[in-house]
Amino acid sequence: MRTRPITVVTLALTLAASCARGVPKPAGAPGTPQISWVLMYGDSDNPDREFACQSEPRTECVVPSSKPDAQVFSDTHFYYRGGGTETRYEGTINIGYLRQGPAAEPHTSRINVTLKKNESITNSSVTGIVASTPGTYTLTISATTTATDASKTQSIRESIPVIVK
Repeated sequence: MRTRPITVVTLALTLAASCARGVPKPAGAPGTPQISWVLMYGDSDNPDREFACQSEPRTECVVPSSKPDAQVFSDTHFYYRGGGTETRYEGTINIGYLRQGPAAEPHTSRINVTLKKNESITNSSVTGIVASTPGTYTLTISATTTATDASKTQSIRESIPVIVK
């Protein structure tokens, strides 16, 4: 009987610790459209097990390489912040350290996100298998934001080096 409450407390503490990172703080002025991100890694059961890095505060991004008998999975979370009006994000995210397909091509995702006027943030994530070859890869965000009320556009370009060890 005593083990059940201890197990629940341990689980609650584990869940609280894994959620401690949360959404990174915005780097720009409030009301400015921007994309922030958090890079995590683990295994196929939990690709969010370990924290690697995030957009703010910026630190070096390091993840372990996949091995034939132990694939490493990575989950990158992207947070799109509204600009005070309806804001549309379009573009691509190229994640060089995630490999897909028989030719082991870098993973590319399309960005097609719209935040309504009253929404301040929304998110998406990309999960995949980390490359087996150690080296420095690039995660590249290339997007255009359009504020529909004001017809303003803004380019967001960011290249993040990711070290695979």
